[in-house]
Amino acid sequence: MGRFFNIDSPIMAGLNKLADLIWLNILTFICCIPIITVGASITALNYVALKMVRNEEGYVTKAYFKSFKQNFKQATIIWLIMLLVAAIIIGDLLIFVFSGIAFPSWVKVALVAISVLVVFATMHVFPVLARFENTVANTFRNSFYMGILSLPKTVLMMVIWAIPTLISFYLFQAFPLVIGLGISGPVFLSAMLYNKTFKRFEPEEESTDDSEWTIAEDEDSSLTETEQVLEEKEYEESKEE
Repeated sequence: MGRFFNIDSPIMAGLNKLADLIWLNILTFICCIPIITVGASITALNYVALKMVRNEEGYVTKAYFKSFKQNFKQATIIWLIMLLVAAIIIGDLLIFVFSGIAFPSWVKVALVAISVLVVFATMHVFPVLARFENTVANTFRNSFYMGILSLPKTVLMMVIWAIPTLISFYLFQAFPLVIGLGISGPVFLSAMLYNKTFKRFEPEEESTDDSEWTIAEDEDSSLTETEQVLEEKEYEESKEE
């Protein structure tokens, strides 16, 4: 029983992460209320979630607002672009449904395909922004590249994000679960999926330090050899004299 309450036990560590995720979910809900701050809020959540997956979280609230502040400008621009694209797609869907005009089937199929492609291309936008420094255009480009690079995981991420929405519509009794983990849960599970993909593009700091140490060591050894040659030359000259 003592092991169960040990703070270092896997069970307690899991409960601590669950408590952090619930708090982060509430925090994100609050920060999303102005609507304009949704992008920065989701980016900050992805930043902390990836740290949690790597067991580097520390103080989650402090880390959350650190990312929120650092990425606010780019995250807001990206969010507004996504809102504009979503408004265009939703507007087209409403026209198809309520206009009474008989559109060709291929137009409807094309719109659905474009909608899926947009969702696919933006699945990694906020995680990429949270982890890598880049321009807005390159963030979208890299998000699409990440989606293709890890295609099965990207599809699984889309399914994970669809679950809270389905629960909200069809299982209202489980709505408290959405309030507790509806945003942070999918973000954390997604971070578990894209973690290895991101590591492929992160600099290896340890290897860089090792290489610098090796170069310094080689330089010292080369200086020693030079000094030995000069000493031998001076000795030979003094001997000839």
